Amino acid sequence: MTRYIIRRLFQAIPLLLIISAILFLLINAMGDPLASFGGRRRIRSEDRARLTRQLGLDKPLPMQYLIWLVGNDWMEIDIDGDGVPDEKGTRQGILRGDWGNSFMEKRPVSKIIAERLPNTLILMLTSEVVILVFSLLIGIYSALRQYSLLDHTVTALSFIGYSMPIFWLALMMMFIFAVHFKRWGLPYFPTVGMYDLSVGETISQVIWHMVLPVATMSIMSIAGYSRYIRGSMLEVISQDYIRTAQAKGLSERMILLGHVLKNAALPLVTIVGMDLPILLGGAVVTESIFAWPGMGRLFWDAAKDTDIPILMGVLMLISFAVVIFQIITDITYTFFDPRIRYE
Repeated sequence: MTRYIIRRLFQAIPLLLIISAILFLLINAMGDPLASFGGRRRIRSEDRARLTRQLGLDKPLPMQYLIWLVGNDWMEIDIDGDGVPDEKGTRQGILRGDWGNSFMEKRPVSKIIAERLPNTLILMLTSEVVILVFSLLIGIYSALRQYSLLDHTVTALSFIGYSMPIFWLALMMMFIFAVHFKRWGLPYFPTVGMYDLSVGETISQVIWHMVLPVATMSIMSIAGYSRYIRGSMLEVISQDYIRTAQAKGLSERMILLGHVLKNAALPLVTIVGMDLPILLGGAVVTESIFAWPGMGRLFWDAAKDTDIPILMGVLMLISFAVVIFQIITDITYTFFDPRIRYE
């Protein structure tokens, strides 16, 4: 197993390099990073030329990628454009732990991401727990009570929940549980931010502000997850070894937990393993609508400003997490299915 993990990690290195090159090419094709520098005013041509040199945007795209990857401490930089180098480069490159500085905020990308990542993890991990708990309960019950009235009802609601656009669902949640609840004199939920500024950042405030975003993200995922669990459970229940366990007189609880659920969990492990890395990137639509200061909103703001260092930092963080979680998912398979072995 150790050799397998080491081999996968070494295989991930060229993969991440290829991903980073493709992402860098695509992001640089998005637009002009200097377009947002002047706000509503157009920046002067001399200022644009100076900023272009300072940010290294005057160099060919392969050179810009090389600077982003390994740094520019080996280069001499001409800031004023007089043909005479003014200083040596000070950037060390992402391979040496320097993620660069944000074009708009003029701060290190690593610090900006470190500020936003905890907020996203609070929101997304809570959503994932809610999704798994309700999906398992609904999926297992629907499989055990196949074609019952509740199963048909859950199936219909699942298709409705899965088909609703996330932005429309978020707006409806705000309209009902914030606007109308307040109008009816009921306790209503806040719609923006992590806490009320007048109260401060307390645990109760964060939990209260999380209700609507978590509910919005959970509804669609629960609808999809529960269908996967139901289908896997029904497939396993029809197997011969389950009928053999029933013939031996094993209790319903033992059969469900020890045989059915464990063997039906492989598709769920695959889905969760693919979804968990995305948690680091946040939920762009949900965080933007509810003004949650997380990674998704950070990515959206950076995309509007073509802030290349932040965009690359967020995307590479997600790419690295995808590779790591895929390895973890493969290892988890061996726990649920003893037939799977990695030599």
